[in-house]
Amino acid sequence: MSLRSAHKLGTGLVAGVAVLSLAACTGNTAADDGGTQAGGTSEAEQGSNDEAGDTVVIGFSAPAADHGWMASITESAREAADAYEDVDLRIAEGTNDVNLQISQVETFINDGVDAIVLLPFDGAAMTPVALQAMEAGIPVINVDREFEDPNAARVTVLGDNYGMGVSAGSYICSELGDNPDAVVAEIAGIDSLPLTQDRSQGFEDALGECGLDVDNRVPADFTPEGGERAASNLLQAAPQIDAVWNHDDDQGVGVLAAFENAGRDEFFMVGGAGSANAMRSIQADDSVLKATVVYPSTQGADGIMMARLLVQQKALGDLVEVEVPREVQLYAPVVTADNVEQFIDTAFES
Repeated sequence: MSLRSAHKLGTGLVAGVAVLSLAACTGNTAADDGGTQAGGTSEAEQGSNDEAGDTVVIGFSAPAADHGWMASITESAREAADAYEDVDLRIAEGTNDVNLQISQVETFINDGVDAIVLLPFDGAAMTPVALQAMEAGIPVINVDREFEDPNAARVTVLGDNYGMGVSAGSYICSELGDNPDAVVAEIAGIDSLPLTQDRSQGFEDALGECGLDVDNRVPADFTPEGGERAASNLLQAAPQIDAVWNHDDDQGVGVLAAFENAGRDEFFMVGGAGSANAMRSIQADDSVLKATVVYPSTQGADGIMMARLLVQQKALGDLVEVEVPREVQLYAPVVTADNVEQFIDTAFES
């Protein structure tokens, strides 16, 4: 099965899910260098979304930057805001303390910001204070981890965990689909998390489309240390492997170390999330890692752009609708040596 066919398979499996590409739909000028998060200036075309308007004060809160993907969330938000002279971004210190994050949002409400972009440490715990902000007339843009109540946000920006699994499985099908006896392994994240369960379900569904299944599966914890332990356990359980999907490139650092230490390279690996170091390795073709599936770390930047459009009463370009959509779900593309140049400038460092 060709990669193009694999992409068609992935598209079919996620049919019915609202997927919008922000890069194509914000109506802002496309980044010429591929690495710029936004492009609004006073020199923008008159009448375009990038044209400077009234200043928008945005409060931003996210968990602590304790791994590369999360660090990139806040940094990409900052870069997006810096590109607009009409955005005043106020970033609260990243925290995994729910009570502290609640107090940060309460401060934004008391300060009367125009919008709040919030990636909650715990979506359920942050729901009441987000509702409080909405009731105060401050639109909340919920990023990545959903609130319990959809009314707690005006816009929700999400990655696609199920789609990640579909993309990874479809790629492996494209490489092994003509071998019904191929041994496929999976190194998951934290099994108790819904995002891990969604990724695994998408992977299983996609493999099933080409007659393959998951022969060996081990959970990890999104850290390099956990990835190394899980990969070591996998290698002991599986004397022969043809392909591995590792859910997360941060834990993939440890996974690759375990493979190298064991001298095992009879298989190829697909990563997850889309870190820059993973993409550099794919580009250099210097390991078993041949592809990775993107889970955008630029969601915070997308949240900033949605907040600016909302407050300035603008809409997404290229859509007929006159209001910003209620939900935006990002795509999970497969990055290989053939297309890595398109993605590496917006990837995060793990």
